[in-house]
This record gives sequence, structure tokens and C-alpha cells, in this order.
Amino acid sequence: MIPRYSLKEMSAVWEDKNKFSKWLDVEKAVAKVQAQSGIIPREAAEDIEKKGQFNLEQIEEIEARTHHDVIAFLTSVSSHIGEWSKYLHYGLTSSDVGDTALCLQIIDAIDLIEKKMIRLTRLLIEKAHLYAHTVMVGRTHGIHAEPVTLGLKFCLYSFEMDRNLKRLSQARQEISYGKISGAVGTYANTPPEVEEKVCSLLGLKPAAVSTQVLQRDRHAQLISALAIAAASLEKIALEIRNLQRTDVRELEEPFAKGQKGSSAMPHKKNPIICERICGLARILRSHLVTAVENIALWHERDISHSSAERIIIPDSFLLLDYLLEKTIFVVGGLTIYRSNMQKNLMKYGGIIFSQRVLLSLIEKGMARDDAYKLVQEAALDAWQNGKSFKENILDSKDISGFMDKQGIEKLFDVNYHLRYIDKVLKRLDNIKV
Repeated sequence: MIPRYSLKEMSAVWEDKNKFSKWLDVEKAVAKVQAQSGIIPREAAEDIEKKGQFNLEQIEEIEARTHHDVIAFLTSVSSHIGEWSKYLHYGLTSSDVGDTALCLQIIDAIDLIEKKMIRLTRLLIEKAHLYAHTVMVGRTHGIHAEPVTLGLKFCLYSFEMDRNLKRLSQARQEISYGKISGAVGTYANTPPEVEEKVCSLLGLKPAAVSTQVLQRDRHAQLISALAIAAASLEKIALEIRNLQRTDVRELEEPFAKGQKGSSAMPHKKNPIICERICGLARILRSHLVTAVENIALWHERDISHSSAERIIIPDSFLLLDYLLEKTIFVVGGLTIYRSNMQKNLMKYGGIIFSQRVLLSLIEKGMARDDAYKLVQEAALDAWQNGKSFKENILDSKDISGFMDKQGIEKLFDVNYHLRYIDKVLKRLDNIKV
């Protein structure tokens, strides 16, 4: 990922220095267990533990000649160990080290993502309670529907982020596996007991069965969890973008002092952060296709997945980390325009109460089709001719025969639509973050 969208802590997880450090952790754990099992001399394991280190520049120089990163790494480490280096990587294949270490990197990255997801979920819950009764118009198909509250929107996002946390937890469980089973997964040169003990030392579980690689359905599930989380952030950002439009202007993302929205039009306050969230979520989502395609490999393995994973796994984490950071910033600093919410809510004289009028006429004995026709005519007249829906209903002789003025006035009470809001928001107590 380009530096523009990479944050420091997550970037460190995916730097070569950390990758090779994880590789070395695996090699040292294997040597330790092999020595305990009598497979290699104890002195060899001790030297590998004490002297084992690497030089990044040296690895790059060797890989430029050998075109093999694991061999370059092993050559660099061996140069620091000396005579016992012959027992480094003893009985292993490259993927024993690479796949197991990759899982360790992924777990570190998940830890960072989880912390930010929890921060965002708590913030969304806070906003849900804060704006529980901030009334605004609900929209379906982008068209005014019936009243909702801003708190209800944040309640919805809170539960979705909680589901994202659960999906991430499930993905963590499926990715927390290592394999030390050799070239085609038969343990020919390293017995299963070594794999079990090495994985235990590293905080992983041994794969029940593997080929030369851990199976990539695990990684696909992981990228799926990250992609869905990014889509949830896109949902929030898209809603803010729509509500920031000049003709709506109910919400507005933070706009810093000295910030400029346009090189040509000084008046512009564009939702650029939310637009960025939506754009980058598309990139992350596209990585899921590649992750799924990586599941099917030739026979016991090929490396068609390897080159793709060097991009999609780090970049997926870097992107989601950045998107979470920006979403937390936007949600935390939102400007709320309650007066515009109220103005938009009552456009065209309360057409949003059309269903309530319809149901009341049916309760009073009018046939549904007749009631629908009368209410729709009153609403369309208000909409198309700039009149008031409420006045049209009050003026209708056909409707006044079923309801008096006082009865009609009661149908335009917004509180009727919001009487269960607190009950819904009470369910937020079920989210444990």
C-alpha cells in the first residue's frame, strides 16, 4: 500500500524486518523442539537460538542472485551461526516457515484491527444514545418515507460493527494454524510431534492436514471478514455523503480550519474523507476475489497464490486500518443540522404520514383501494404543485366524512412513529465491547 494510506503501527507489521523476524522465530522454535526430540544436536539448537540473526541488505543482495527469498534468508542467518548452521531449517520446506510465520503476522495485524473496531463500536453506541430522539426523515429509494431518528441509524451501525467483530474473531480462529509437515505434507523428515510442539511454542494450532502449504480457504475467510468490515464503513460514509448534499445538509463530516474544498469554487465543503472511505473500500473488496481464487492450487501446491498474497494480505489490513481510523475521526466529529432535519421532515406538508392516514381511513370503514386513491391524490398534489398534504387531507370532503379535523390532526404526530425507539436502543446493552 502506498504511504498515503498506511498508518505507522500496521505498516510495521508488514515490513520485511518483521516478516524475517517471524521467520526466525519459527526456525528457532523448530530447532529447539528438534533438539529436545534428539533429531539435531543440542549445541546446534543453542547456537541457532543465540547467534541466529539476519541482515536485510544481505538478504536482498542474495535474493537478487538466487531468486529465492527463503534461501536468501537462510544464507544470511547461517552466516551468523557458523558450523551448526547445517541444522538450520533441517527437514523443512520453505512453506513450513513462510506459512507459519505469515499466520503470526496476521494475528498481530488482527489485534490492531480489533482494537479499532472496538473503539468505533463504542463510539457508535455513544452516538446512538446521544441522538436517540433526534428526529429526521427516513428514506427508501432515496425518497422520503417515514420518520426515524439519527440514533436509530447509529444503533444499526453499532450492531453491524459488532457482527464484524464476531466475523474477525472467527477468522482469527481459522487462521491461527501452523504447519511443519514438509514438502508435500507427509512429515517424511519431521514427525508430527515436532509440528505440535512448535505450534504450541508459537501460540498456534497444528493443521490437521496440509500439503506443502496451509490451505487457502483459511486466508479467503480472513479477507472476506476484512472486506465485509470495509463495506460496513463504506455504508456509514455513503450515508454521510448523501446527507451532506447541499439540498439535504443534515450531516457534515469535519472540515478543518484552513481546509479548502475546491481550487475553483471557494464555497465548497466536500465530503472528501467519506468519498475516500468509499473508494478505498472498493479496493479492499476486490482483494476478496483474488483470495477466493487462491484456494485452488495445482496438486500439493504451486505458487500462483504467493505473489498475489504479498499484495492482498498486507494491503487489506493496511486499508482497513486506515478506513477505521478515518471513520472514527468522521463519526466523532460530525456536525448535526437538526433544523434542516426538521425542515426536510415536514416537506410538502407531512407526506410522510400518508400510511397513517391510509390505515386510519381503513379502520374507519373505507375500502383500502378507495382510501389509497384519496391519500395518494392528496400526496401527489402536494408534491407536484407545492401544496400541503395535510391541508389537502383536511380539505377533502371524502375524507372528512370518515374523520373530523381533530382526528386528522392526531395522525400527523411524529411521536407515534418513534414510540418504540427506546426499546430498540435498549438492545444495545447486548453488545459487549
